Amino acid sequence: MNTLKAEKRSMDIKAKKLRREGYVVGNVFGKKIEGSIPVKFQKLELEKFLKKAHKGSQIMLDVEGTQYDALIKDVAYNPVAGRIDEIDFQALVSSEKVHSSAEIHLLNESKLVAGIPQQMLHEINYKALPASLVEKIELDVGDLKIGDTIRVKDLVIAKDENIDLITDLDSTVVTVTEPRVSTD
Repeated sequence: MNTLKAEKRSMDIKAKKLRREGYVVGNVFGKKIEGSIPVKFQKLELEKFLKKAHKGSQIMLDVEGTQYDALIKDVAYNPVAGRIDEIDFQALVSSEKVHSSAEIHLLNESKLVAGIPQQMLHEINYKALPASLVEKIELDVGDLKIGDTIRVKDLVIAKDENIDLITDLDSTVVTVTEPRVSTD
């Protein structure tokens, strides 16, 4: 499990000032934490970390020596400034189900003989115990034909009895359509 180091943040210093100094602010909350713990991260270290982890990832969060098994709940990007403004974590309790999401990644798109895959759903929302959390779902579309459709209920995650899906089972994940030719 990936470990991310954080420092406790004094609320006397405004987030804007911390961002100018090269930090990203955030919060850690959870059932066993009273209120929340305001934290700050070195901007470059966090950006590097988020290349291998993302919203929905389960990580080990080290806040000045205290370890939290945590879930990345939200990452607030500022597209104008091209930076991360804030990141929130939920400290997990091993016996309590948490809401999370798993990204859907299509595999072998180049092996499709005919048709173009149209991905309708990019993530699945669900509830599970920390031990059953899923970060991503890899879906092989290489053998699909024009007209084939894969729904949420067809995915491996839908058959896992440790996971309670929130996303509708009949939602379309991907469908293969015929290429359209322009007649201009």
